[in-house]
Amino acid sequence: MASDIRAALRVPPGGGFDLGTVDPRSTPGLPRGKRDPKAWARDQLAGVAEELGSHQERLYASAKRGGDRRRVLVVLQAMDCGGKDGTVKHVVGALNPQGVQITSFGPPTPEERKHHFLWRIRRALPGAGFIGVFNRSQYEDVLIVRVHNLVSSRVWSRRYEQINRFEHELVSDGVVVLKVMLHISREEQRERLLARLDDPTKHWKYNPGDVDERLLWTDYQAAYADALGRCSTEYAPWHVVPADHKWYRDWAVSHLLRETLADMRLTYPDVDLDVEAERARLLAS
Repeated sequence: MASDIRAALRVPPGGGFDLGTVDPRSTPGLPRGKRDPKAWARDQLAGVAEELGSHQERLYASAKRGGDRRRVLVVLQAMDCGGKDGTVKHVVGALNPQGVQITSFGPPTPEERKHHFLWRIRRALPGAGFIGVFNRSQYEDVLIVRVHNLVSSRVWSRRYEQINRFEHELVSDGVVVLKVMLHISREEQRERLLARLDDPTKHWKYNPGDVDERLLWTDYQAAYADALGRCSTEYAPWHVVPADHKWYRDWAVSHLLRETLADMRLTYPDVDLDVEAERARLLAS
């Protein structure tokens, strides 16, 4: 198993983060000396999935019968083709769907535009006992909004602190926040887009607008670096997962989630139940 993968991938608080120092093809935290690290990492996923399921059941049970208000929010951000959907499929897909709430955020609707940018985020927060997953999130309002000048710099520059206050509020209310940026290279993005064109069954996933967004790659990298640096806090730190290797991405995110849940020290709730009396009633029925 990994040893504190969160420490290896965490963005230090205090701002000034340089995303360019993270190699998208690197594999931090992966044990050295593995003859076939790809096969090894994939084999590990089965065991981690079993652990995740055990943690999730205790989280759900504690809320259902024990009144525990805690829940987990996983925030996934990435450039186009960065692997958010794949992460949901291979990592979150191992969980019991009964206790998972997945929300994908696209361009705001006319109704959402009438409200503060955090309004739609608040409406999608997971309930007690749930593991919520945001595929894109409140950070779009300091990423695409900034890169495309959808609002003035005076407006979006204030949002970093608004997001920090919002996340502090969540943590104070029992939400454990796990923020993950899947970091791919521009070259890897090109290969993934080409693969979609080469496979007729993937044409539906191809968006010509992604090519236009590639022209703004440098602007997006700068926007991400600012968001990661300014919004990585002690209570809700960011983690950057090098994601050119899909197998490493899945291994790293699964361990990030495992460590997060393990730190919660979840237990099954104490239930006021006379087990022997109920057993007797059942046998007599």
